[in-house]
Amino acid sequence: MPENKASVRVFAGPTSWIESDAVAQCHQVAALDGMIHVAGMPDLHPGKGAPIGAAMSSTVLYPFLVGSDIGCGIAVFPISLKRAVPERLAAKFPDLDTALDPEKDADDPAWAVLPGDIPAGHTEGLGTVGRGNHFVELARVGTVLDDAHAGRVGLAAGDLVLVVHSGSRGLGERILRAHTEVHGAGPVADPAAYLAAHDDAVRWGSLNRRLMAARVAHALGAEPTEPVVDQCHNLVEVRDGVYLHRKGAAPGDGQDVLVAGTRGTPSYLVAAHAGPDANHSVAHGAGRKMSRADALRRGKAKHTVEELRRTPVGSLVVCGDRQLLFEEAPTAYKRIEQVIGDLVEHRLATPVLTTVPLVTYKTPDAAPPPHKERRERRERRERRFSR
Repeated sequence: MPENKASVRVFAGPTSWIESDAVAQCHQVAALDGMIHVAGMPDLHPGKGAPIGAAMSSTVLYPFLVGSDIGCGIAVFPISLKRAVPERLAAKFPDLDTALDPEKDADDPAWAVLPGDIPAGHTEGLGTVGRGNHFVELARVGTVLDDAHAGRVGLAAGDLVLVVHSGSRGLGERILRAHTEVHGAGPVADPAAYLAAHDDAVRWGSLNRRLMAARVAHALGAEPTEPVVDQCHNLVEVRDGVYLHRKGAAPGDGQDVLVAGTRGTPSYLVAAHAGPDANHSVAHGAGRKMSRADALRRGKAKHTVEELRRTPVGSLVVCGDRQLLFEEAPTAYKRIEQVIGDLVEHRLATPVLTTVPLVTYKTPDAAPPPHKERRERRERRERRFSR
């Protein structure tokens, strides 16, 4: 190992679920030329070549540390509805797999939230959420933990919000590929050029979250609103002449951040106040504790599709992709309460309020064929009698 290996610190308690592979990836990153400090968040888990849930500072810019989904983030939009009945509203969600075409769909009212030009002219995937852990969620503000701060944000117990988690829909991947095809996992040759393209992807992701929120608001019979929170967690920040890479870590220097739970647990809005030891960053979500393959295998042995569509908190999951339902099951993730507890214990953030899911959109729903419905009902009966 080089003598100038960077420092590594993981902000998690002794009972937190942190995989050794994720910690090993932090130390591998710390050994790169120019690295200064690697901060692992309590949602830390292994990624492809670099840890997810980490903030990494360096004098050298490494695009692979940010990854392909540049601009991915979470935004929170207030929404006003007369009645919030999950079953009725789930059926009204628009198809967020079908992109809006600037010409063919020019009369769609959602465009009103996108003033000016589309960053990088990237018109592919506009108004779509994507796959993986991305989602659009109608939620209700649950417990208010800091009345004064919640009031400043403009939210109160019982209020409804749209939570939108998505990224740059292929634009970031295109930017990363242009680098890796020439330089692999090495440093960028022209930091200014990369950062210009990177900034376009960050803006694109933010604007697309607004577009999706507007599409859903109109579909539910509400007016679009401005976000009260919109934080990107896959980006590079140039801070005091140093490149601060964030991969699944949200800016934590005086920002409000929505730390996403699972589809069956609350999420937490926190006031972040992380310092240099944490690379001015906080967790972005619960963080995976199972690989997608493990979640799929274990989930099929433990759950039926219908059990995953109706969550423990009574919310509905709109997802026509059966495999994705199992991969994204709440049990595939760490306990959000533990993640938030670690942020508090290490004085990185103060919880402000919780949001409780009502409807979570992943992909357009598809009714299962009758024979599959019968089989799932039979499986549920057999499970009940075998307990």
